[in-house]
Amino acid sequence: MRRIANALDGINRGLAHVVRWLALIMVLTQFAIVVGRYVFGVNSIAAQESVLYMHATLFMLAAGYTLLVDKHVRVDVFYAGLSPRSQRRIDIFGHLFLLLPSMAALLYWSWPSVRNSWAIFEGPIAVGGIEAVFLLKSLIPAFCVLVMLQSAALLIRLFSESDAQ
Repeated sequence: MRRIANALDGINRGLAHVVRWLALIMVLTQFAIVVGRYVFGVNSIAAQESVLYMHATLFMLAAGYTLLVDKHVRVDVFYAGLSPRSQRRIDIFGHLFLLLPSMAALLYWSWPSVRNSWAIFEGPIAVGGIEAVFLLKSLIPAFCVLVMLQSAALLIRLFSESDAQ
């Protein structure tokens, strides 16, 4: 079971190592947009939208990795003071009854919009923008799947820790 959890971790870890470069590219692109607009008087809707696409891609595809390294926002007023066993129980409950069902619901309810967007190859958000909204919308199910895979890996570890004790 540990190998399965490690393989699932590897998916999110590998993807995060690729998409992290979008942060740098996004900053450089935004800098170029500002210089182009205010220094040279040149503007590009597609360039502006590319920053939006990169931002969405970075955050949606790195969410599973964020869960892996336990850097998601957590309200741990009580959690931090609990025993490791109680923390494990809360984590198991959270994954099984909050995270996984919410990701499944988001996947289920967003799928028709993504499918329809692909069916018509939905065009740009604004006139002159990137003609690939269908790709942007595809990040939603990818986000859900990646977070669910990471949740499964964490559950495998949580249950194996419970069995060990």
